Amino acid sequence: MTRLRLLAAAALVALLAACSTSHTLVGQPRAPIDPGQVRVYFQAPSEYEEIALLETSSSAFTAQGRNDAVIDKLRREAASLGANGVLFQGSGSESGGSRVGVSGFSFGGHGGIGLGIGGSPSKRYGYGVAVWVPPGAAAAADQSPPPMPPLD
Repeated sequence: MTRLRLLAAAALVALLAACSTSHTLVGQPRAPIDPGQVRVYFQAPSEYEEIALLETSSSAFTAQGRNDAVIDKLRREAASLGANGVLFQGSGSESGGSRVGVSGFSFGGHGGIGLGIGGSPSKRYGYGVAVWVPPGAAAAADQSPPPMPPLD
């Protein structure tokens, strides 16, 4: 049982490492804020200060889950830097692989055939700029998100 727990923990660490978020500072970070206070902009607000370039990825199992996770991770990373906005720059995807395998085995004179089907979900990448928008600054008129490109 302990070995199974170790394998599960190792798989979780690998999954989290594969779905990381990073930033490159280009301005002055501020005190962290609640991610719920971070607004996602799809067009630049009239006035803002750049704090960091953001990059993230997600391997959630559904296309919508991947999109939601990318936006959520960008917001959380921006919030950790004190940014109250993310200027969304774009996204892309990478297809996962799928495998089918057939194997034979023999145990105590009894044989069998095993069939395995495996695969990994597509990975979605997202890019943005963590920004601080001063209170009262007019945001761009159209804040609706552009459609995400189709997943391959």
